[in-house]
Amino acid sequence: MSKRRFLMAGGGTGGHVIPALAVARELRQRGHRVFFVGTERGLEAKLVPAEGFELMKIDIGGLNRVGLRQKLATLIQLPFTTLGCSKLVRGVSAVFSMGGYVAGPPVMAALLRRVPVVVMEPNAVPGFTNRAIGRFVSRALVSFSETAAYFPAGRAEITGLPVREEFFRIVPRPRSGTLNLLITGGSQGSRTLNQAGSESWPLFRKAGLKVRIVHQSGPRGFEQLREEFSRSGLEGEVVPFIADMPAAFAAADLVVCRSGAGAVSELAAAGKPAILAPFPFAADDHQTRNAEAIERAGAARLVPDDQMNGEKLVAVVAELAGSSGVLERMGEGARRFAKPGAARRAAEILEEVAGAA
Repeated sequence: MSKRRFLMAGGGTGGHVIPALAVARELRQRGHRVFFVGTERGLEAKLVPAEGFELMKIDIGGLNRVGLRQKLATLIQLPFTTLGCSKLVRGVSAVFSMGGYVAGPPVMAALLRRVPVVVMEPNAVPGFTNRAIGRFVSRALVSFSETAAYFPAGRAEITGLPVREEFFRIVPRPRSGTLNLLITGGSQGSRTLNQAGSESWPLFRKAGLKVRIVHQSGPRGFEQLREEFSRSGLEGEVVPFIADMPAAFAAADLVVCRSGAGAVSELAAAGKPAILAPFPFAADDHQTRNAEAIERAGAARLVPDDQMNGEKLVAVVAELAGSSGVLERMGEGARRFAKPGAARRAAEILEEVAGAA
């Protein structure tokens, strides 16, 4: 295989940047040249150079779920930024896109220059950019079977999202007399889950449910939550951040979390049952669509954000934990979504489309 040059498009959040970095590392290991296109304000500005990859910066704003002024500014800016990106795609063998507004200009420039574009769409419903360009892409790498309908027949493949190998190595744990409950709203925490957790502590005691709770709160409100938990009399701890999330998953019997693509992919890799409270303001409400797909497979219970409180949390936990074999069957259902080797397969497909171009 001759050595080629690949452009990675997509930035802003960790959900866009981290999977692209996993694919970029795989391409680099295969001897290819890889560079990223992103913005100064996105997470890529920090993560990409730290991994030793070049970041070419562009200036672009969002179009979806933004105010009219921002939308007009972006529409005016878009053709100029796309024109600038046309220089970046010269000599590129293929473009890999994670979607998001940052991906728009380089992907459109690639399509205009007939450079193959491979998109990875980890959500059940594609984001705005991937919906807009769906019929023009060379290949679409998806996580849910229903997502394939948004792309031309024969061009979608279920690869899943790149997930750390440690999640796949987690083995099912036998239940003990104490239910180990992991609550996490991500690295920044979730106001809804923090409040529901706080409300649930006295209710768990009152219900006589034997639980051990590890609650990742995020930095905001951590001290108050920790003090409240210390007075609850329950086993466990409240922490602002969990550095070793695979270990936290391995110790958990049940996970309570949001339903972004990264979270559901980690649940699947670990084979963990979950209570999912989708973030209601996610673009295109994709977290709800993700949670619905996982719930249909019997791997999770969906609780809408506006219904998630302490009473509801305790009721659902008690129901799931009190029924013999339910959590185990949910874990098996989650594992059916697991797709190891997603970064490797994405690199292989990029090499294929580059070779055919």
